[in-house]
Amino acid sequence: MNIKTRMKKLLLVAIILGATNLSAAESSKIKNEDFKGYNNVQNSVKGNVTDESGIALAGVNIVEKGTSNGTTTDFDGNYSIDVADGATLVFSYIGFGTSEEVVSGRSIINVSLSEGMKLEEFIVVGSRTAPRSNADTPLPVDVVGVKELTSTGQATFDKALQYRIPSFNTVQTPVNDATSLLDPYEIRNMGPSRTLILINGKRKNLSALLYTQTSPGRGETGADISAIPTDAIKRVEILRDGASAQYGSDAIAGVMNIILKNSANQGSATVRAGITSEGDGEMFGVALNNGSEIGEDKGFVNYTVDLSKVNLSNRPGTVDAEGEAGDFGANIVDVQEFLSRRPDAGNINGSPETAAAKFSVNFGYDLSENTQLYANAAYVYKAVNSFANYRTPYWRTVDDFPYLADFFPGNHPTNDGGYDGYVPTFEGLLSDYNATVGFKSTINDWNLDASFTTGGNLQTYKVNNSHNRNVVFSPSTWVDANSNGTVDDGEITEGSQLYRENSQQSFDPGGTKFSHNVGNIDISRLLSDKVSIGVGAEFRTETFEVIEGELASYDGGGADSFAGASPQNAGKFNRYNIGGYLSLDYDITDAFLLSGTVRTENYSDFGNAFVYKFSSRYKVSDAFTLRGSISSGFRAPTLHQIYTQKAQYSFVPGQGIQVGGLINNVSTQAKLLGIPQLDAETSTNFTLGFGGKISKFSYTFDYYNIAVKDRIVLGSEIGPSGDATNPLDILLTNNNLSDVSFFSNAIDTKTSGVDVVLAYKGIDLGSGSLDLNLSGNYTIQNERDGAVKDVPLVANSGQSVVNETQEALFFTSRPKTKWILGTNYDINKFGFSLNNTYFGKTTFQQQGLDSNLFTEFTPKIVTDLGINFNASEKFTIALNINNLLDVLPEWSFKSKNAAGDAILADPVQTKNQSNLITFNQRYSQMTYDGYHFSQLGTMFNLSLNYKF
Repeated sequence: MNIKTRMKKLLLVAIILGATNLSAAESSKIKNEDFKGYNNVQNSVKGNVTDESGIALAGVNIVEKGTSNGTTTDFDGNYSIDVADGATLVFSYIGFGTSEEVVSGRSIINVSLSEGMKLEEFIVVGSRTAPRSNADTPLPVDVVGVKELTSTGQATFDKALQYRIPSFNTVQTPVNDATSLLDPYEIRNMGPSRTLILINGKRKNLSALLYTQTSPGRGETGADISAIPTDAIKRVEILRDGASAQYGSDAIAGVMNIILKNSANQGSATVRAGITSEGDGEMFGVALNNGSEIGEDKGFVNYTVDLSKVNLSNRPGTVDAEGEAGDFGANIVDVQEFLSRRPDAGNINGSPETAAAKFSVNFGYDLSENTQLYANAAYVYKAVNSFANYRTPYWRTVDDFPYLADFFPGNHPTNDGGYDGYVPTFEGLLSDYNATVGFKSTINDWNLDASFTTGGNLQTYKVNNSHNRNVVFSPSTWVDANSNGTVDDGEITEGSQLYRENSQQSFDPGGTKFSHNVGNIDISRLLSDKVSIGVGAEFRTETFEVIEGELASYDGGGADSFAGASPQNAGKFNRYNIGGYLSLDYDITDAFLLSGTVRTENYSDFGNAFVYKFSSRYKVSDAFTLRGSISSGFRAPTLHQIYTQKAQYSFVPGQGIQVGGLINNVSTQAKLLGIPQLDAETSTNFTLGFGGKISKFSYTFDYYNIAVKDRIVLGSEIGPSGDATNPLDILLTNNNLSDVSFFSNAIDTKTSGVDVVLAYKGIDLGSGSLDLNLSGNYTIQNERDGAVKDVPLVANSGQSVVNETQEALFFTSRPKTKWILGTNYDINKFGFSLNNTYFGKTTFQQQGLDSNLFTEFTPKIVTDLGINFNASEKFTIALNINNLLDVLPEWSFKSKNAAGDAILADPVQTKNQSNLITFNQRYSQMTYDGYHFSQLGTMFNLSLNYKF
């Protein structure tokens, strides 16, 4: 790796940020004064430090072991130091393995450091002063290198993390409209909006998508991490602790810092291909990562291009005829005839067809000896084609909609006009971009970092193969269904059944857009060998836009399957905030560290927030370190949550698909219903853990406890009260809605658990080397704390914004425990990996399910096998078989009491309950509300990688 280009610029920065504990002036003073006559005998040692390619490393930390006597290499990798007779020199540098050399009378010692040998011992995320090694940090941090990500064989970055980090979970959802563009993810069962995403330490923009369907992540939004090309990533640092004091809003559960590659002359090209064991979901991708020097040892640029296509995977169930007839009031004979030809009722659900183009660039340039200009940027374009639930001919009948007969020809000659139903498409286009430019400089031992970041996410939609049953234009030609004659607009009479001829089939329902601009100033310094300080400020503006759809997409009931955004629900909304922090680290002794950070924020739309964090670490030895932290946090309501208002199609058990409404908290309707405006969530985090390293074995155990006050939730669908004069009933009737939902600070929650990481690396086995690792997360508590804070109108109607279904989505829809047992064995040109991921049970209280029952997803183990063959120094072939044993989600009913036992004892009632939560078995494998791991079964992936 050509480090020389960038390391010369970072010499003083590295000193200040932790490459050494002393400034250059302090080191010189110690050498020249404090150590004169040390042990009566002094040896002068000099030499040169390089990487494995022979490139000089500037700023390498060199310390006489057991003392504070030290120095650093200059811009050409040279050093000179006076040490005691018999001393041992310790050479260390960020991202490189540590090397020790015994002087033994030698006057010249040249050293070559290997990159990445102890990468897990260096972290950046979580510290606003000097970064600490993983053994020294008071915070639990996972560090995952790019090799660990690519070795999973997963097609996207978020799915790779799913099989590498136990506390990280992501879920594919069934037919949930825009959710097909990106899946929700979370750390420690806290939802996607409570994990802050950073790119090279700078805030990544949120997605424009707000999850509104009844699935994990409901009511929240997060950054689109699936859009980040894996080949652009050097490593990922995941702080598993609240960090609002360091980074601001969204960091209640933790922080993910994605470090981009910065190599100037090491590149590679990768070709990927894959398919599921069912013969669908074909995947093909090409990725190129490369770098280049700028000038002569002045800078670098590293860039990545990733193009991919994944075909549709379909996993429909066999639909139950009796359930269909009951839901739609259809003749059982007609239902059975249709299902005899289409046992899955034409449904298409599984994993959508996706095409993506991803671009990323990382840049650094020396403006002077102590000032570096840096920048990075990324752009992603993604197209997703998915489907709504199939509209069967007994659901949307030919008698009701005769004009569809010409548009949707069937394949059964007995159907009148050839009509056999239709399946609307949902087609989404996503664009995501982020860019940062800044500079780092060192002035009088103060490290300065100033940057500007911009980013945005745009999602627009198309609905095809559908229609609007209620759209009215004038002038128009209509058909009177009673006389089958043509009438003019003026002849339309109340009560007559009239239909628009030639209704359009394609609709533009609009979309959503989010963008932000962020300015950061961060200043830090080592005040002494024991005290370091950090101070900084951030200014951020955010804009959220709901893009209006065309008239036909929202008029009346809107496009059948996905209604567009009406003018009254569209608009552009923005806000700004400014925040500042102060951080101090105090090494009371070499073993005992105290660290504290305070932060204040002011938002233009809801006011102030003040948070703090205190952490400590006591290092008994390398074999045992005790650490802990306590902090407060906050999460501002997103603009999406404040301003989203729309009509949406949702599955209602026993009633098929109905149109419900989501009203925002600043609307007239909200005031009518007495719904208060949103405030920020607040939290208290407590962690306590220990860890250490004994030879080749390392371990960490961390307990966490997160209490969230005024948690923002998208409440359950509230139906009519039965009183026609009630404002709620009036609202529903006037807007032709079956129900209404809204956001509120409805609950307080408590979440606690344990994270465990064990690793034993470098075991000699035959002529190869074996690594073992076991990591896991166990949730001790994840539940509501206190009563639901319902608005009176809802409470008085006998309903609640947080019912049993909502509680299940918040608290039990993710695995209670998850463990990853992995082995890696390298021998000669081959590398073998075998990883077993244990997904613990999850429980649901699905919408419509009898209150005396609940469902439980059975714990499962998913086994992944990877085989690498290094055909040459530059060419590698990798085969991954994910889910080797074809393990699929499996659920069953569980009874809460005697009444539940009676239901399960009756096959008819049990079948009816199953139909209610699977839409008559359309989603038999996962139910309508999601599941705890992929339903696609075994997947085969082959990749070819060539290094330049």
